[in-house]
Amino acid sequence: MIDLKAKPFNLADEQIMKVQQIAEHLTLEEKVGQLFCLHGDYKDTNEIKQVIADYTPGAMMYRPGDSQQIQEIHRLIQESSKVPLLLAANLEAGGDGIGNDGTFFGRAIQVAAAEDEKHAYRLGKIAGAEGAAVGCNWAFAPVVDINFNFANPITNVRTFGSDVSRVKDLALQYIRGCQEEGVAVSIKHFPGDGVDDRDQHLLTSVNSFSTEHWDQTYGVVYRELIEAGAKTVMVGHIMQPAYSRKLRPGISDDEILPGSLSPELLQGLLRKELNFNGLIVTDATNMAGFSSCGKRKELLPQAIAAGCDMLLFTRNLAEDYASVLAGYHSGIISAERLEEAVLRILATKASLGLLDKEQLVPGKDALSILRCEQHRNWAYELADESITLVKDTQNLLPLSPAAYKKVLVIVLGDVVSASGKPPVSKSFIQHLQAEGFEPTVFQKELHGDLLTKAPVEELTAQFDLVLYFANIKTASNQTTVRINWLAPMGVDVPWFVEEIPTMFISIANPYHLQDVPMIKTYINAYTANEFNPKIIVEKLVGKSPFKGINPIDPFCGYWDTKQ
Repeated sequence: MIDLKAKPFNLADEQIMKVQQIAEHLTLEEKVGQLFCLHGDYKDTNEIKQVIADYTPGAMMYRPGDSQQIQEIHRLIQESSKVPLLLAANLEAGGDGIGNDGTFFGRAIQVAAAEDEKHAYRLGKIAGAEGAAVGCNWAFAPVVDINFNFANPITNVRTFGSDVSRVKDLALQYIRGCQEEGVAVSIKHFPGDGVDDRDQHLLTSVNSFSTEHWDQTYGVVYRELIEAGAKTVMVGHIMQPAYSRKLRPGISDDEILPGSLSPELLQGLLRKELNFNGLIVTDATNMAGFSSCGKRKELLPQAIAAGCDMLLFTRNLAEDYASVLAGYHSGIISAERLEEAVLRILATKASLGLLDKEQLVPGKDALSILRCEQHRNWAYELADESITLVKDTQNLLPLSPAAYKKVLVIVLGDVVSASGKPPVSKSFIQHLQAEGFEPTVFQKELHGDLLTKAPVEELTAQFDLVLYFANIKTASNQTTVRINWLAPMGVDVPWFVEEIPTMFISIANPYHLQDVPMIKTYINAYTANEFNPKIIVEKLVGKSPFKGINPIDPFCGYWDTKQ
């Protein structure tokens, strides 16, 4: 049973009546369409109108692009639809999750590195305000996974760290800021990523905690965020064998399924034990963690039958839609389960006011909030309070151009972004130059022999300092996040740390010390945005103290990385 008056819907009687009336007037085919959140692959006006007319999708999600273009598409979608859509985006780090011209405020791990919870609230506020300006009403955030395993290729910078209480508290602030802007959140990825060291995009991963350990960690987080009114939960393709066995005694190993397909995890743990009354959406169903569990035509209706209310993305829209419809006709999805899912979808829309608003997407003028002065100032403040000096056992800092004028900068992984933004190292080098340093960017063709063949005196004669600047990003389908040195035999590896002062700055992955334990001065900045380079340089030269705390174990459990 759904209580539409209770959290997270909190609907009044007239709103409930409207939800019920809309549901009653939807055809079976339109109800099935509501179960889908489509990937925003559509740019052509006629194609968008046709997809909406043919399938009546409940939601859609576009990837980041030009904010004005996406706003126009969102407007067309809402104007063309019989029922307003939930329009989603991965607003994990700010408004850049939907608009390339939005504020890239900071990764969740950077927010956790600052001691003040105001930054998590501001992250939610920026994500919600800028997302709403583009037409979004649903944030696929915050990530409430926990970094228990530094080798996990997905959690990394996307979480609020490894401390359970801090993850909970910061997520609560994000939710408050985001939902104040009229944008629903989706806490993810239930039953919890960060234990395994594998990628659920590529296989079904495992949360191997005991039920007791889960209750004390992920359970604490989910219970409090649900109590606080998080409107939706995204369920991952992650198994939780201990709870599956507890809630379904006698289950065999080959019957244990990921959260997205598990009735006992969805209905038993999430609905009953954690008392979640809101909308459940799967993570992307085209991930191998979902698709490899069976035949797709059976898996999609099974996910709905198990307790998911909405399916994220399709492999082939026509085929997937037909599979869910067939699943209803064959009895995999009961009439009651379909009605329940549709009611939750409509009630979520009603709770956001979408069923009553005349203007669902704001005008072009609303886009002025993207990267506005206040949001940029907040981002600089976050940078100042979060950048972390992990260690400086050689007492190298602060730097002065008088002592270390000639700097060899070895850039790792920093390239032009997918949105066309220049490498972040370019800005960093410009700020070094402004402070009076003479940086030289390492090129294998020019400097390879200097590091591999030349006498050490040549290296120390040409440079006063070697500085590594690493922007090695974590990403789905990238199963390891390690430093790959240049061939042969690591041309750019820091063998010379005892010969010349050497330091390492990471603006992405905070776990690089596992690969460079010999480095004696190491800094984590967490986010490859436009704001960090300026603040990093100010801290290097002593204009500003380092204030960040370690939200994870940057030493990766190794004793030698601390030296």
